[in-house]
Amino acid sequence: MEGDNVIGLKQGKQSVTLEPGGQLELSGAPLETLHQTYFEINSHLCQVKAIAGKMGIGFLGIGFQPKWEDKDMPLIPMVNLDFSSELDMVRKFRASLALQPIATALFANSPFTKGKQNGYLSMRSHTWTDLDKNRTGMLPFVFDDSFGFERYIDYALDVPMDLYLSAKEDFMAGKLPALPGQFPTMNDWENHLTGVYPEVRLKRYLEMRGADSGPLMMLCALPAFWVGLIYDEVSLQNVLEMIADWTTEERQMLRDKVPMTGLNTPFQGGFVKDVAERVIKWAKDGLERRGLKEAVYLNELEEVVTTGVTPAEKLLKMYNEKWGQNADSVFEELRY
Repeated sequence: MEGDNVIGLKQGKQSVTLEPGGQLELSGAPLETLHQTYFEINSHLCQVKAIAGKMGIGFLGIGFQPKWEDKDMPLIPMVNLDFSSELDMVRKFRASLALQPIATALFANSPFTKGKQNGYLSMRSHTWTDLDKNRTGMLPFVFDDSFGFERYIDYALDVPMDLYLSAKEDFMAGKLPALPGQFPTMNDWENHLTGVYPEVRLKRYLEMRGADSGPLMMLCALPAFWVGLIYDEVSLQNVLEMIADWTTEERQMLRDKVPMTGLNTPFQGGFVKDVAERVIKWAKDGLERRGLKEAVYLNELEEVVTTGVTPAEKLLKMYNEKWGQNADSVFEELRY
């Protein structure tokens, strides 16, 4: 509660919160299968739709506010994946971090700003490149031989605190004038970690941050993509071997270029589309080895790589043809 206003709800291990930019965020419960995830998301959207209808409002499956200028309203669907040890974390962190631009290309779905084409397929992804580089980015040190929990802690400690900024050293030493003798607590540390926004964020799990939001089946495709790649040892090893020769400069180039050129971004003598085809096959193989008939959730992504047309490019085609360059139509097209 915030005064008399409800700003969050909890049910079991899932919660719904109202975020600072006006987003309605579902934090799903830890679940065992992608089928359970599908039913959880679908149930949530049905509940939201029922309430929104009575209020005369709607919610969009899109990566960025398509019409108004407020830059604090990007919506990011995030997948959180567990790890079993420090070594397991390192392997999964490297694989998922290197592939975030591939996810950005596949899920690109934010081509409009202020009601017009903005020149990007994922404006949401590009927007993060304009923010504080101390707390965003591709974290090259993750690929160092010495990387582990301690190195990530050092990185986070070097990031300026949101609230105390230049007074960080005084706060760490218990010499903050406003709070004499008070030292940082674990709660302060946990809050500080939420103020760093790299493409993959380490907490007690790995948080994937590269994809735009989209319609229901694209929302379900995102965990399917990562579970098939990261939770299957064969697929994970395939990814690690593929990215072994990717340089820091190449990974950064993908991060910078993909929001604009998507699957058509040139890379190592081919295109990002070629990489996407390989990793989707590995993701599908990984899901099939789980034996839970979950590969169906990759159908949307298979269509994207088969046609070479991202969700954003579908929207742009409708914008320039069917909609007569009127982006207002996106509200009906992508309304849940």
